[in-house]
Amino acid sequence: MTLDDQDFEILRQLQRDATQTASQLARKMGLSQPAMWRRIKRLQDAGIIAGRELLLDAEKVGFGVTVFLGVKLATKGRVSLDDFERTVGAIPEVQTVEHVLGLYDYRLRVVARDLADFERVLRRRIMALPGVGDVEANVLLSEERLCGPI
Repeated sequence: MTLDDQDFEILRQLQRDATQTASQLARKMGLSQPAMWRRIKRLQDAGIIAGRELLLDAEKVGFGVTVFLGVKLATKGRVSLDDFERTVGAIPEVQTVEHVLGLYDYRLRVVARDLADFERVLRRRIMALPGVGDVEANVLLSEERLCGPI
């Protein structure tokens, strides 16, 4: 599928605020509402728009600490990557599981009420998983949400 300038602008607008209606987008871009609906539908059907996410303010829902964990799997007793991903993904405090290339095998985004709660999650849930070797923690100090690559 070939994207034109209007398609890219629709994607940029939706990345900034996915709650915008087709009518609102159409007014912003000088298109009719049916034309906007057709364009959005075409982007969805092509799989370019894969879904919409709801962003929560973690602090306001009781999670004051976010930690990025680099996890290196132990080479002994080779654990299945699928098994590790499935198991670690079932931990409620783990928001994302990313398989990465580099010093670590996985990058996890973990939320907790506070550092003591994070330590509990780390010790009892993550470090207890089969195959977990080295772990490096980086505490999030601040975050600026930017639009994606479009």
